[in-house]
Amino acid sequence: MESLLQHLDRFSELLAVSRTTHVSTWDPATVRRALQWARYLRHIHQRFGRHGRIRMALERRLHNHWRQEGGFGRGLVPGLANFQALGRCDVLLTLRLLENRALGDAARHHLLQQLFPGPGVPDADEETLQESLASLARRRSAVHLLRFNGYRENPNLQEDSLMKTQAELLLERLQEVGKAEAEGPTRFLSSLWERLPKNNFLKVIAVALLQPPLSPRPQEELEPGIHKTHGEGSQALVHWLLGNSEVFAAFCRALPVGLLTLVTSRHPALSPVYLGLLTDWGQRLHYDLQKGIWVGTEPQDVPWEELHDRFLSLCQAPSPLKDEVLTSLETCKAQDGDFEVPGLSIWTDLLLALRSGAFRKKQILGFSPDLSSV
Repeated sequence: MESLLQHLDRFSELLAVSRTTHVSTWDPATVRRALQWARYLRHIHQRFGRHGRIRMALERRLHNHWRQEGGFGRGLVPGLANFQALGRCDVLLTLRLLENRALGDAARHHLLQQLFPGPGVPDADEETLQESLASLARRRSAVHLLRFNGYRENPNLQEDSLMKTQAELLLERLQEVGKAEAEGPTRFLSSLWERLPKNNFLKVIAVALLQPPLSPRPQEELEPGIHKTHGEGSQALVHWLLGNSEVFAAFCRALPVGLLTLVTSRHPALSPVYLGLLTDWGQRLHYDLQKGIWVGTEPQDVPWEELHDRFLSLCQAPSPLKDEVLTSLETCKAQDGDFEVPGLSIWTDLLLALRSGAFRKKQILGFSPDLSSV
């Protein structure tokens, strides 16, 4: 056991060195030995995956190195965060070497030969490594798309091809970081929130939350315990939104009203928080006797028309969301004095407006307003 832990320590050090200029001293033989070492640890992962004592000891050692390395480090490729990551240690090493410009020409040429041995050289390990690298390249492209492709004017965002591509790649990337560490998706999304154009990122999240579940790939069917679906990626997004009140408020303000209603209908956990926001926004408005409308005190307050349109869209949603919205409005009206005449309670006025159709009805994202049952 101690020998195995020492091997793990040495490879963790080697993985850290692979990001530095020290690789300029590596020759082809060094690259070959490093890859052989990585494949040995992948074999350990396969062999001891169900051996509780050994797995636990390796997990503890890996977590110590993870804290020393500082989480995800400078790049987006996770390090050896847990035992599951040992199954991809050759991918991590190869990717870091390919990205390191300090690697010498001879060593890089040998690395490429190892990756692409050419026809007539069958090697299951090489094939797996190539497929894994291709998968990582696709997921990394999600960040590139999110960073450099802004929002295009399309009223049906969930049908926009660019938005759908960004959403699918974001979900795949969430699956990857989720396999590396339980808190990986939260850290990853928080990192993107700090670095990317926020409005476009929020719209991509919304489209991602509307994506259908994925069917498992053939190799994933053999390992159901590690398979992640779009549904699980969506759960990570919902968890992150609900854990960040400011982000969720920005999410609700940035999205088109109809799209937000679709997302809320698909993910019921969001509806109570969204209704709570609408209630807070409504309570900030006061009735202007001269203008005869509800107005805000601060410039950032949600105007009456927007508040009305949001409730209108929610009332067109199928049950149980529609029923939940009407119940919330009736509760607020009762708590505010249960008035039946306009101008005294914003909740009374909203219910009167929704029932009478006093405001111009709008068609949003394919919805045809029908408030006959409200």
